[in-house]
Amino acid sequence: MTHTHDGSRRVDKPWGHELIWAQTDRYVAKILVIEAGRRLSYQRHEVKDEWIRLLSGTLLLTLENDDGMDENHELRPGDDAHIQTGRRHRFTAIDRCEIMEVSTPELDDVVRLADDFGREGTTAP
Repeated sequence: MTHTHDGSRRVDKPWGHELIWAQTDRYVAKILVIEAGRRLSYQRHEVKDEWIRLLSGTLLLTLENDDGMDENHELRPGDDAHIQTGRRHRFTAIDRCEIMEVSTPELDDVVRLADDFGREGTTAP
């Protein structure tokens, strides 16, 4: 983790990095940068609730629907999505993506169901 001059924190990830630019006991705001062809863990959260807005690139969002089935959504810049607590989801960068995420503050609340980088069952970066 690297601290920047403005107090934000950069956290390197195997799929790119995230920049946590605001954090309180009530919310967290960050920018996720996902390199082309990379994807985050297929995961869910026990408590965390989040909204995302795609700033650049093309993102494939896999998100569990109300019937418990996964649906794929292709997001373009300006599109947003709500990742409700408990819903399975995955972000896949079709091309390099920058995503703004605003969530509740539980940064370590991740249940990894599958992972391209061998992190299943962990909260490792």
